[in-house]
Amino acid sequence: MKILIKNIKELLQVREDGIEKVSGKDMAVLPSLQNAFLLIENNIIADYGSMEKCPDVIDANTIDATGKTVLPAWCDSHTHIVYAGNREQEFVDRINGLSYEEIASRGGGILNSAKKLNETSEEDLYLQSRSRLEEVMQQGTGAVEIKSGYGLTVDGELKMLRVIKRLREEYPVAIKATFLGAHAFPTEYKENHSAYIDLIVKEMLPKIAEEKLADYIDAFLETGYFSVEETERIMEAGKKYGLQAKIHVNQFTAIKGIEACVKHDALSVDHLEIVTDEDIEALKGTKTMPVALPTCSFFISIPYTPARKMMEAGLPLALATDFNPGTTPSGNMNLVVATACIKMKMTPEEAINAATINGAYAMDLAKTHGSITKGKRANLIITKPLTSYYQLPYAFGSNLIDSVIIEGQMI
Repeated sequence: MKILIKNIKELLQVREDGIEKVSGKDMAVLPSLQNAFLLIENNIIADYGSMEKCPDVIDANTIDATGKTVLPAWCDSHTHIVYAGNREQEFVDRINGLSYEEIASRGGGILNSAKKLNETSEEDLYLQSRSRLEEVMQQGTGAVEIKSGYGLTVDGELKMLRVIKRLREEYPVAIKATFLGAHAFPTEYKENHSAYIDLIVKEMLPKIAEEKLADYIDAFLETGYFSVEETERIMEAGKKYGLQAKIHVNQFTAIKGIEACVKHDALSVDHLEIVTDEDIEALKGTKTMPVALPTCSFFISIPYTPARKMMEAGLPLALATDFNPGTTPSGNMNLVVATACIKMKMTPEEAINAATINGAYAMDLAKTHGSITKGKRANLIITKPLTSYYQLPYAFGSNLIDSVIIEGQMI
């Protein structure tokens, strides 16, 4: 099938092949073409250029994009889309003054989600998760990472990862699966951390590897959750099964977790609401992508990742949703981009780079996703008519997407 998009007011994120990510000052540059066309063949970006060079294509489905902007679909590299039920009561508890830590100490938080998940059938879990995935696709997400971590038992974690596998098989969107058994310590292991880590390393990981259910391994490296030493053990165990690390770190405290993640060649370090000068130095010159989750900060009123400081130090930055039932019950990447501009003082160019090409890098999808590049997958957002792409973060409450194409299919 061929699709020819003509009269594009502005084609964003036009990159030559081989550019995997952008860093530092380069994040402020968003290459584009005015008055452009784009040709899709067999789900691939086959050609693009100025309308003066637009080819006559026989048997193509032609889309007139007059006044509209076209850009790569969002690449959301950090989500927890597979979960059961919700945590609406905790939302009200926070309004009434309870902190994240206080809610967790009362049996809320991750353990609350784990209880609900283990009481939910695999089929019901799939149906709930499917509706969330369909929603984010309609909001422009063309690649997504999904974590386990609400099972905290062998059966629960396997159930989550099997649901992720089924979603990957049944939907055109690119999905990466991350094993997050080290999300929290179950109540029965609260005083025996090493026994739970043994369960992860000796029972969960071999079964996950046997069924080929995960691409990455994760842990909640944070005060009161998994220590640096405990996380290092988990990262080392993951390596033995070919699972690269993508780690939750520095959400509430800085305890040299980033340094440990870099040492173990983590693909990404995610959250980073608290970042020290030492953390920035540890990230310089590495292949580890820092990932900010601004709508989590928005929802639970914690600090925002210091994006400006990190980019001025020459670092790259990706943006993701953290879509989960407790701290970010939204998978809307459009809101993430807007929040990054409004609250983190990222320019629209920086935020779009962070949500496309750098997000793809944080899922090891840079060769196929995240930019308008010949040979990459045809994953696109076609906006409604815009005065400029600055409207995307500016009109943060408006749906400015006209249509979404994923793998050459109109969603």
